[in-house]
Amino acid sequence: MKRWIRITLTVLAAMVGVTAIAGGVALVVGAATSSTAGGAVPDSSYLGGSPFPSYLVPGIALAVIVGGTHVLAAMLTGRGSTAGPFAAVVAGFGLLIWIFVQMMFIPFSALQAIYFAAGLAEVGLVLLALGVLRRDRVATP
Repeated sequence: MKRWIRITLTVLAAMVGVTAIAGGVALVVGAATSSTAGGAVPDSSYLGGSPFPSYLVPGIALAVIVGGTHVLAAMLTGRGSTAGPFAAVVAGFGLLIWIFVQMMFIPFSALQAIYFAAGLAEVGLVLLALGVLRRDRVATP
């Protein structure tokens, strides 16, 4: 993996991981205290069509699944592990799925677009690292 791709992917995964864990903790705290945690927790009316009565389970899932996979991907990629690209693409696709599902219940926000772009960037960087998106790779008829 080229150095610039590894560094970019590591930083991106780490940033997403840390903010996902922080967001998950805010949702859990907001659910436990029935507060909006300083505006960090969406209105509970968004949960109306979902299977969740509060943000407790989504908060745990955000912190553990989305945040955890991203932190793991950042660690593996940063260390140059051969498992790094796999972990990064799993984390990236997981983030894309999270945003798709979230948009079914919560109206569009700029943060959703930012995190969707981050997931696409992670997947794109892994494709670059694997040589799938090379310029010299031309399809032959």
